[in-house]
Amino acid sequence: MASPRRACWLATVLVVLLVRAAAAQAPAEHRAAGLRLFETKIRPLLVKHCYICHSGSADAAEGGLRLDYRNGIRTGGGRGPAIVPGKPDSSLLLTAVSHADPDLRMPPEKPRLPDAAIADLRKWIQMGAADPRTDPPTATTVPTKAGADFWAYQPPLPPEIPPIADPSWPRQTVDHFVLAMLGRHDLQPSPDTDPATLVRRLHFDLLGLPPPPEAIQRFVDRVARDGLDAALAARVDQLLASPQFGERWGRHWLDVARFAESSGQDTNISFPYAWRFRDYVIDSLNQDLPYNRFLVEQLAGDLLPYESPQQRARLLIATGFLAVGTKNLSERNPIQFQLEIIDEQIDTVSRAIMGSSLACARCHDHKFDAFSMRDYYALAGVFASTKTYFGTAISPGNPVGGDPLPLPLDGGQRIFHKSISAKRVRTLRAEMEALRAEQRAGRAAVKQAVADGTDPSAAFPLRDALRIFWRTGAIEGQLEKVADDGDALPLAIGVLDRERVRDVHLLKRGNLRQPAEIVPRAFPPMLSSGRSVTIPPNASGRLQLAEWLTHPGHPLTARVMVNRIWKHLFGAGLVSSTDDFGATGKRPSHPALLDYCARRFIEHNWSIKSMIRELVLSRTYRQRSTYRAAAFTHDPDNRLLWRMSKRRLEAEAIRDAMLTVSGELDLTRPPASLVGRVIGDRPISIIGLDKRIPKDLDGTVHRSVYLPVIRDRAPDVLDLFDFADSSFVTGSRDNTNVPTQALYLMNSSFVQQRSLALAERVRREAGAAAVKRVRRAFRLCFARAPDADETSRALKFLLADAGVSGKPQAAAGQSDRLRSFCQALLCTAEFRNLD
Repeated sequence: MASPRRACWLATVLVVLLVRAAAAQAPAEHRAAGLRLFETKIRPLLVKHCYICHSGSADAAEGGLRLDYRNGIRTGGGRGPAIVPGKPDSSLLLTAVSHADPDLRMPPEKPRLPDAAIADLRKWIQMGAADPRTDPPTATTVPTKAGADFWAYQPPLPPEIPPIADPSWPRQTVDHFVLAMLGRHDLQPSPDTDPATLVRRLHFDLLGLPPPPEAIQRFVDRVARDGLDAALAARVDQLLASPQFGERWGRHWLDVARFAESSGQDTNISFPYAWRFRDYVIDSLNQDLPYNRFLVEQLAGDLLPYESPQQRARLLIATGFLAVGTKNLSERNPIQFQLEIIDEQIDTVSRAIMGSSLACARCHDHKFDAFSMRDYYALAGVFASTKTYFGTAISPGNPVGGDPLPLPLDGGQRIFHKSISAKRVRTLRAEMEALRAEQRAGRAAVKQAVADGTDPSAAFPLRDALRIFWRTGAIEGQLEKVADDGDALPLAIGVLDRERVRDVHLLKRGNLRQPAEIVPRAFPPMLSSGRSVTIPPNASGRLQLAEWLTHPGHPLTARVMVNRIWKHLFGAGLVSSTDDFGATGKRPSHPALLDYCARRFIEHNWSIKSMIRELVLSRTYRQRSTYRAAAFTHDPDNRLLWRMSKRRLEAEAIRDAMLTVSGELDLTRPPASLVGRVIGDRPISIIGLDKRIPKDLDGTVHRSVYLPVIRDRAPDVLDLFDFADSSFVTGSRDNTNVPTQALYLMNSSFVQQRSLALAERVRREAGAAAVKRVRRAFRLCFARAPDADETSRALKFLLADAGVSGKPQAAAGQSDRLRSFCQALLCTAEFRNLD
């Protein structure tokens, strides 16, 4: 029987449809996303609204229901389980908080929870209700916490390069650590893979694109002439210099930065200027901007000196990192809305840069990591002193306005909304002043009515107040986009320091109505490594935060980033819990190697390209991915790196590979984005109601990184193949194998169009001979030639008679068969997996 790699195209498709399309268990990354949702949204909700009656601290848990530990919430009380993981509609807790049952309303005698909170609870249950709370908390229960001696809180030390049994094997220093660890477990590394497989691996890892067959042959020829070391080094340098590198690795950071072009949550409003941050990230990666500078610009670019309007614009755009997160635009309380923005920013900064969530300390001291509530509110003061500009105007669909961030007029930025006349500007301002005068008069009338004891609603009817509110919001939205003469202004999303900086109150249980002492702005002392950082009284502290995070002595920043780089090249990080370096995360498989990489990263000017270059030139990276029974039995997860792990390509790479092999990929950068171009002229667009947004978000042949990223409405190919959840920091995506993926590959118009284009390319480049067409198609799709069995089966299909007549198939039939053959290749596991 042929091996899976050599199976014919038809057999492979049948395997895809009948076997591999079976529903798979959610991987560890999916559970990690559920835990993030629990810690950032669900636990605070339960503490704030439920623990008073349903926890160990209550005199007696009402109805026998306790919600303060996992088995309590799953076992439930007298009515049965409070939640059924994966089944929100069968979960009594969701029914209770939704007030769907008049006899079961929680919290009782209080308004229903906000829609956003209910949506979070539903999503958490749907994701499996991940919950780390194992034991019932009691007065004497003290959770295990990471203390000052925890490994991740110690600065990386210069490790000794370990002795190895075979000094001829390593090509880079990292190989010494890998080989030494394998030796301690009586394992051997795998042999080098063949040059064609290696260069395909390299192209996808560095560019996210398959190599052309001609490039593969040139590489193979150079290996034969100059040796693998020289050929590989030269090819790596060429790929790192390619503009496609920034598109590939920029997308990895956009996952971490939770980049999206809409607000998400209940009122999903477009962010028409978010695309500027996307382009900033891609350009920064291509320029190999040092990672420490990259972080400083995103956290405090507005506070950095600049030498030109262009540089000023770029630095302002960089701060979009803090502005692109989700926004609960249905929140009517402006103070609560700001608290939610601050919380989201703290969570993003701590997870993205430190691999630790300080947001878990909003309502209580962190249960497992060494972060207190005081640490949280000390950092909250930094972001409370920061104004976030996200560019949504007030309208009947959005009661929360978020000003856009104006860029320098001569900063060279493209603009996609229109100018208006100076006369129109004057007209709008006059209307605005009249509305404000009417509003002032109405408020005075209400005040007088209250003093007179008459009905204030008659003095200033609610409909008039709402009319003024909506109309002034719409006018402000128009005026914010133009200068005094009506010329369109370049706009972005980002942040600036507020005119008044301030410290904030610690809030008991995270409750706005329970303020305690004021906490001075500061950074977690556990991670200060003996350094004291002073925040000037007139500064928010963002610049000092950025400098604190990027100090060479910080124990987490470099470790977390090199671990992310390692994950993208080897399939899993040295710390497999990519976004969690805390007590609940995994310990590093190679601690000394992680410290070596972190220090090497810093010593080489925080260069991402240099770090990648060292890793892909290693002998570890060259290994085959072949299964070895004895090694697999000892280390089934390949944590010891005895081979190169097989990996499924990400959604973007699958789509871009289809466009590449079909010859259709447009490598130019499209102007702005669909959201920025289509919605730019309107002050607001509600996703789902705006008919200008097409149903098919995949109507382009540009690279996938330029597709619109609309929360809760991703293009099909991204959504079905485990695109990052843009509501969270995502250092490691899910990797599922489900029937809908096979159905998409079979039936989507996108794949069918690529199949037709691939067939036309094969016909054009290979000529009329069927055997040459088969070989060309295999070279394009798999970077290899077909074996004898695959060739025979493919020819039998392509040259089959039309029917019982015995006559050769008509030209149209041959064309259909070639297209079907090409689609079958695009559907194979080999096409979308990387050896």
